[in-house]
Amino acid sequence: MIAPDEPSAPAPLERRLTLFPATALNMANMLGAGPFITIPLLMSALGGPQSLLGWLVALVITVPDALIWSELGAALPGSGGTYRWLREGFGRQTWGRLMAFLFLWQFLLSGPMEIASAYIGVAQYLDYLSPGMTLPGGALSLKGGAVVVVLGGVTVALLYRRISSIARLTVFLWVGVMLTVLVVLVSGALHFDARKAFDFPEDPWRFSLGFFLGLGAAARVGIYDFLGYYDVCYLGDEVKDPGRTIPRAVLASLLLVAAIYVGINLSINGVISWREFVPADQHPEVANFIASIFVERLHGKGAAQGFTLLVVWTAVGSIFALLLGYSRIPYAAARDGSFFGVFGRLHPRGRFPHVSLLVLGGLSIVAAFLPLSVVIDTLVTARILIQFIGQMVALVLLRRNAPHLARPYRVWWYPLPLFLAGGGWLMVFATTPMKTLTWAMAALGVGVIGYLAWARVAGHWPFQAPGKGDAAVEKPLGGE
Repeated sequence: MIAPDEPSAPAPLERRLTLFPATALNMANMLGAGPFITIPLLMSALGGPQSLLGWLVALVITVPDALIWSELGAALPGSGGTYRWLREGFGRQTWGRLMAFLFLWQFLLSGPMEIASAYIGVAQYLDYLSPGMTLPGGALSLKGGAVVVVLGGVTVALLYRRISSIARLTVFLWVGVMLTVLVVLVSGALHFDARKAFDFPEDPWRFSLGFFLGLGAAARVGIYDFLGYYDVCYLGDEVKDPGRTIPRAVLASLLLVAAIYVGINLSINGVISWREFVPADQHPEVANFIASIFVERLHGKGAAQGFTLLVVWTAVGSIFALLLGYSRIPYAAARDGSFFGVFGRLHPRGRFPHVSLLVLGGLSIVAAFLPLSVVIDTLVTARILIQFIGQMVALVLLRRNAPHLARPYRVWWYPLPLFLAGGGWLMVFATTPMKTLTWAMAALGVGVIGYLAWARVAGHWPFQAPGKGDAAVEKPLGGE
């Protein structure tokens, strides 16, 4: 384990990811089974097509947020992404230690939950082919749980190899994802019924507290759908020409997927009336595998069964991309002396963080046994304060304290995007159900206590010996 007060050793990883596989990685992460499992949840949030406003709110938040990820990813490319930015921005030996620890703390909750949501999507759609995968209420049955365990093992096996092989495999999975999307978009365009797609309920724009709470719920679903536009940032040590590749991959993937999501939603809602599956928990026979029902009504049962396998393919692509990026976060922290040293081990031949990969793969399988709505609300809420808001503050601090740091990309119209994204994140946080909010804040409080206990034993800030780890004598970023 690297000593806590020593500079991190250069990560011996291979820079092989170019723009195309980096963008494909993000898109595979974002698409996955997301639009095929969340449309019923989204439409249930406000009870009709007006729920699409949630995606618009999500875009108003995520587009400026993507600019922030782009600047940080280009200026400080490295494994771990947010972990490194919080540590450097808030001070390597002071507040940055606490913020990085809290990020890791919430990540061990939210990261596996995000991956688990794709496993849940797989089980829901396989229920169309072989009933009995899920129980009433959406939880996995014993049969569905066994499928998730097997699928989890296969995904880890696919990732258990060198990054050069993974880049090719990523593009291969991306092709399957895009084929699935193309089937929906073309079929929807040929059979689109505007009366179904825009069948608004009576008085859909009645502004009230309930409307804004519903809008917050729709925005959380929209944000969940867009999560992953930054996945390449976690692989900064393995990206070729990161100063150019990372910003382009982040922005291109977000804008392309946003357009695809709108097309998928209109395609499905233009064939299946939202009144058939809203509220989602009362109509599982349609809501749980709505895309398969969509294809069945247009092309028959056989075509729908084949299409269901394509949906499973997209979910596997998402799991693959998520687990690849997320396995680098504990690895980076371990190499930095801020996490258990075993996570910093690289496979002796493949040169990838195999311990981190195996642990996160296992936690994700366990998290898949939670209900989907709980998973989505919890993972989005858990990230807002420390990750999304925290790295905005880190960006401001880095601009002030490290003016000579090379920045191949800078946030456009700074600081306006920070206000837009920050205000949006706080709105989503404020409209979170109280139960979820309470759990998230309690987990954060336990994380603070856990850090203080660990820092006390290890002699880290704020308990380090006088003169040790003084941030004032640290070498400035950029080698100045």
